Amino acid sequence: MNIALLLQMAAEACPDRCALTHEGRHYTFSELFAAAQRAAHHFLAAEVKFVALMDVSSPAVPIALMGAAMSGVPYAPINYRLSEAQLTPLLDRISPAYLITGSEIVAEDRSGWVVRSSEEFMSVVSEGEISDLAWHDDPSAVAVQLFTSGTTGEPKAALLRHEHLVSYILGSVEFMGADEAEAALVSVPPYHIAGISAVMSNIYACRHIVQLPNFDPQVWLTLCAEQSVTSAFVVPTMLSRIIETLQQGAMATEALSSIKSIAYGGGKMPVPVIEHALALLPQVNFTNAYGLTETSSTITLLDPDDHRAALEQSDGPIRARLGSVGRPLPAVEIEIRDEHGAVLPPLEAGEIYVRGPQVSGEYEGRSVLDEAGWFPTRDAGYVDDEGYLFLSGRADDVIVRGGENISPGEIEDLLHQHSAISDVAAVGVPSEEWGETIALAVVTAAGQSITEDGLREHIRNHLRSSRVPELIQFVNELPYNETGKLLRREVRAWFAAEAA
Repeated sequence: MNIALLLQMAAEACPDRCALTHEGRHYTFSELFAAAQRAAHHFLAAEVKFVALMDVSSPAVPIALMGAAMSGVPYAPINYRLSEAQLTPLLDRISPAYLITGSEIVAEDRSGWVVRSSEEFMSVVSEGEISDLAWHDDPSAVAVQLFTSGTTGEPKAALLRHEHLVSYILGSVEFMGADEAEAALVSVPPYHIAGISAVMSNIYACRHIVQLPNFDPQVWLTLCAEQSVTSAFVVPTMLSRIIETLQQGAMATEALSSIKSIAYGGGKMPVPVIEHALALLPQVNFTNAYGLTETSSTITLLDPDDHRAALEQSDGPIRARLGSVGRPLPAVEIEIRDEHGAVLPPLEAGEIYVRGPQVSGEYEGRSVLDEAGWFPTRDAGYVDDEGYLFLSGRADDVIVRGGENISPGEIEDLLHQHSAISDVAAVGVPSEEWGETIALAVVTAAGQSITEDGLREHIRNHLRSSRVPELIQFVNELPYNETGKLLRREVRAWFAAEAA
């Protein structure tokens, strides 16, 4: 099955229903489908290897995605926030391409390329005859090539085939499951897997998409009110800013009177943030979604019932699940393995492995699936006795102090509960005595203060002495990428610069 069939089905079932709103302009499902068909003809005529989009969210995103699928050309969205030095090698890897862009960085001549601004692209696909087109219908063909964020090194090109993406949608979304009044606010960038899955899942559900190209909490809240938004997906840093805006009285909670559900993911959610959200918005159903690019989006869910059950408990294992990412989707299997590949029992931490029909585990030129089809996520965590998954960071983030493996998440989870701390990151830095030692970057809460000695004493009283940081820096904010992932390499660089 070709992913473009998701749009065709929606266009045939609800042709005149509003599919997308962008900056006040509305598009029906039939209009999007017709534009995607025209786009497919342009892509085929260009004789390119990829269809690339390097811009903020716009109607060009679903049209290019589906048009590329119809033409049998892989879709490769690019992070428009990258510098020219970072972009050039990525563009070289998809040459020649049909590039839809809002950037002037690629003004140089590229042989065999077709470069259109988003406005030009929309102009050429919005009008004209629609000729018959024989779709490429190989489920094993590459539908999307996504460059990973590169938080730990050079970006890898993850390959998602039609069969992986379709498996995820059919396993998690009901066709025409949304009624005409439902609207989803999409503010995640189009080059992230969450942006890709948001397009496909809402189209298949026949749900109205409201696009917010650049996130701002006040604009987000205003759009919720103006467009009667009923659902949204946010990353943790977005939810924190939305909650802060509401608590500061900059916007009334009535702006969210139409919201029925909010899903969050993309990075680890501090428990105090979701506790505040649940208290401030008791009418909203919250869902924590954990997934990766290589798994075609979500693989585990902490659903609204899980949130409510946890909130009803003051402590204990059920309350602790507010800090989890929930249980696997029905078609997904998860294992926790040690460094030797042995499967670990509940409550023991190790590397997370995942298997299922939506899991690609494939990069440009190689697959990293093992012989049984398991994908090593490089995320670290454990499952509890009921199968709820808890994340503790990247496997590479583990701090090895004197031969003892220390999870930074263990320290961060404790300090996120402290009233004087707004945000915190624990990283490993070189140590002659221990091999590695713990360094802590701390953002204090507004109007609060805490000393280095106070921090060390708090950690010593609640965790083992080996968790006490040797180095501490107080900073104004921590570095996150646009999808809410903490950039630990930048935090480590702060301490390296201090030691130099």
